[in-house]
Amino acid sequence: MNVATDADARRFWLGVLTGGGLTTVPRWSRTPSQGIAEHVEPVPAEIAEALTRQFGSLGGAPLVAAHAVVLAALSGERGVTTGFVASGTDGSPLPLRLDTEPLTWRAVVEHAARAQEQLLAHRDFPVAALAAELGSTGPLFEVELDPEGIGAGPAAHSVLQVSLCDGEGRTELRLRYRADVLDADAAARIAGYHVTALTFMAAGPDAEHASPSLLSAQEYAYQIDGLAGPSRELPEERFHELFERRVAAQPDAIAAEHEGRQWTYRELNSRANQLARALVSRGLRREGVVAVVTERNLDWFAAVLAIFKAGGVYLPIEPHFPADRIAKTLSRAECVMALTEPGSDETLLQALAAAPGPEIVRFGDVYAEGYGDTNLGLPVAPDQLAYIYFTSGSTGEPKGAMCEHAGMTNHLYAKVEDLEMAEGAVVAQTAPQCFDISLWQLVSALLVGGRTVLVPQEVILDVERFVELITASRVAVMQVVPSYLEVIATYMELNRRELPDLRVVSATGEALKFELIQRWFAVAPRIPLVNAYGLTETSDDTNHEVMWSPPESRTVALGRAVRNVRVYVVDENLEPVPLGAPGLICFSGVCVGRGYINDPERTRQAYMTDPHRRDQRLYKGGDYGRWNSEGKLEFLGRRDNQVKIRGFRIEIGEIDNALLGVPGVRDGAVVVTDGDQGKHLVAFYAADRTIDPAVLASHLGEKLPEYMVPSAFHHRESLPLTANGKIDTKGLRVIATELAAATTGEVEPPVTATETMLAAAFAKALDVPVEKIGRHDDFFDRGGTSLTAVKLAIASGRAVSLKDIAGQPVLSALAALIDQRSVVA
Repeated sequence: MNVATDADARRFWLGVLTGGGLTTVPRWSRTPSQGIAEHVEPVPAEIAEALTRQFGSLGGAPLVAAHAVVLAALSGERGVTTGFVASGTDGSPLPLRLDTEPLTWRAVVEHAARAQEQLLAHRDFPVAALAAELGSTGPLFEVELDPEGIGAGPAAHSVLQVSLCDGEGRTELRLRYRADVLDADAAARIAGYHVTALTFMAAGPDAEHASPSLLSAQEYAYQIDGLAGPSRELPEERFHELFERRVAAQPDAIAAEHEGRQWTYRELNSRANQLARALVSRGLRREGVVAVVTERNLDWFAAVLAIFKAGGVYLPIEPHFPADRIAKTLSRAECVMALTEPGSDETLLQALAAAPGPEIVRFGDVYAEGYGDTNLGLPVAPDQLAYIYFTSGSTGEPKGAMCEHAGMTNHLYAKVEDLEMAEGAVVAQTAPQCFDISLWQLVSALLVGGRTVLVPQEVILDVERFVELITASRVAVMQVVPSYLEVIATYMELNRRELPDLRVVSATGEALKFELIQRWFAVAPRIPLVNAYGLTETSDDTNHEVMWSPPESRTVALGRAVRNVRVYVVDENLEPVPLGAPGLICFSGVCVGRGYINDPERTRQAYMTDPHRRDQRLYKGGDYGRWNSEGKLEFLGRRDNQVKIRGFRIEIGEIDNALLGVPGVRDGAVVVTDGDQGKHLVAFYAADRTIDPAVLASHLGEKLPEYMVPSAFHHRESLPLTANGKIDTKGLRVIATELAAATTGEVEPPVTATETMLAAAFAKALDVPVEKIGRHDDFFDRGGTSLTAVKLAIASGRAVSLKDIAGQPVLSALAALIDQRSVVA
């Protein structure tokens, strides 16, 4: 090979090796076994003849093009890499990079022909040596195509080989596959995709290849109907009418309690009716929006019920939100009234000072006005708007998701059924008003004649008090974010507490990690854990995964769809992707809300008619997932959470999931940093002890290609969280950059015994070396949050409270406060 030719070959193979990552096929084997299995699929003679007439040979570019389209569907990527067994070689496959961006079948065939031609021209180049030079030590492909059937079988690292052969006078596709990765059904489906692609190609070579689905009618029906939640009839009444029925049956039973106060069903209904009549008398009309600006208390409970009874729309607003945000929310929602109380109305009044807004209605005024307390009986339709929750948007402008009564009622019954809420069940209400989960926590107990316990925020921030309250109130159903469940598990590990009346715990709001599931069942083996997943736009949760023990696979599924809900995993054309393949998660059915209030453009982008069930709405979310072989949904992250490093497109969520599968890792996140040598992947993990980076890299290397293994691993006792309880990846990027710069500032060490004790507590709560803690360090500036403050209080032996930490976050000042108390005592 001369120098010029060698340079051309090097450029070609560089393009192949850096053009994209390893193209994988979905793992789908219900009963894994060892060895290589085989599936043979005949290609109809008329298809083979038509393709030969149009393109010259079925076994040439047409088969390669069809294979590329199938791999693109299986991997969710338009650019794919397959092993290719070329004629004139020893049968060892070379990596062939193929692009399915061309619109028509003919264009893809032409691209495949050129790619083949280039590979054959440069087949003598030492590709393996170049891959090693680029730092790639793993396989370059896991799927092989052997168009002429000249290979001896799949390579050791391959999971699937597709070849063309002649059998008994007919053309056949032969698939050889690893039985621990694919089962017979999966192999038959993949073979069917190839034949379907060839059929479409023969029927319309100039048609767009992305439009028709490769799925068989059987698989299509299974994904649309077979994976749907169970069909259930909704009651004729709205939720508040079902509550009124309970009032008539058990008027003196306790319905709600908060800080020692209790209201019976009769009292709660009476308060709600008075408020509802006051709203109607002030001119509230059907679907008029009413804001509730209160703390989480009994009046808040009555206000929510009152708005439903009056035919209005509930809009929750946190009293302590910034005035500007409150003003924008009220304006966007065209709010007509705001129910509030003294002490909760300060920022509301600030928000209304600059411009006219809703009429303010105070609870005390209403109760003093003497309205009747009988049921109003106003007609409320199933498709009538029930509530609006404002969520953060990717553009930074909050959007108000509108949901209807039928969707709300269906979700409440999904909770009752899947969490097996028994008659009289006690439910803990823990979530802030602005989170949609707060609603079912508030009202679901009323459907079963149970009791709602509103847990004050200051109790939640003191885990010992929280556990005491849950126990004393005999709470049976509880839902928390995983980060708080971890705090509870830690407390129970240290104190060996029992929760005798707790029947089920649900986790939601962020990814539930396998390590945390293990810890939970270690301290509470008899209490099932439910992983709940859903969106505000879909009336809250759409999937429940009920667990009685940690999953054997270590992968935490989102579970099956709840009643009357359909969940799809689709491509950009809203067509279901092959089973197990990654795709966009969409929702259909009664759960789908009406859209975003007064935001037609964002509504148009996300809400549409379900193309598979024209009588239903569909919501297109931004989450990325796949179905597993048990018919359960798995979360893969956000579709836009992608980066490109060294030419490889990487989904960060995939690395996160692999990191969470490492034994001992209970939480983890991967971030990208920019350095002098380009972008780097940096992993942070939470564990009880530091794990050797080589061990972590080895475990990840077993599941991921080399270029997806982070270059650095940093141990933390826990990962920093945002105010919403999500992992603070933005903060982790800052930390990663600081660690990479290896800069160290001067640290003034503690000077008193109390400061030394607190430094150790700071270090434990923040998970940093104690020698890095200085006496002038501010706990929150060092990355402390409300949850890590709980850990600091525990680590200090409760020498300080959360109020102390918030008021005196600097170590030396906090130590002085402790010393001052000792002197007084």
